[in-house]
Amino acid sequence: MVSEADVRTVLDGIDDPELPCSLIQLGLVESVCIEGNVVSIVLLPTFTGCPALAMIEDDVRTSVAAMKGVHTCDVTWAYEPAWTANRISLAGQERLKAHGVTTPHACCGGSVVQLQTSAVPCPYCGSSDTRLDSPFGPTRCRQIHFCLTCQNQFEHMKAIDS
Repeated sequence: MVSEADVRTVLDGIDDPELPCSLIQLGLVESVCIEGNVVSIVLLPTFTGCPALAMIEDDVRTSVAAMKGVHTCDVTWAYEPAWTANRISLAGQERLKAHGVTTPHACCGGSVVQLQTSAVPCPYCGSSDTRLDSPFGPTRCRQIHFCLTCQNQFEHMKAIDS
């Protein structure tokens, strides 16, 4: 019989299609329930209407249903509790940082006051001499910042508190 830990291991191997981070590392997995050979998974979207939801759902359903002892995998999306960047694990924060994406709790103790300029540290050189270039990034959950020290642009996960 498959265990919740087994299912979570499979989910940790599925990366978000838009971010270089697994569903477990991003904190998208709200719950895993196993009844016989049926696995039910509840996921939290980073944003309502995220264009990657169908792809994530399909990846989860396909990967978990392929596990020995699993006949069916049901996936549902929940909007309560709301996903926040605070759900990203330390491993997820490091993985995002390696790809030039910072998170609110990786700087400023999780509290970011949005000003015209910000002190979000650069993931490349560590400098706090950065500025907010655009509150709108490639996805609704990210912003674009620029490091004045190393002259690199980088993304930052928006702080979304419920």
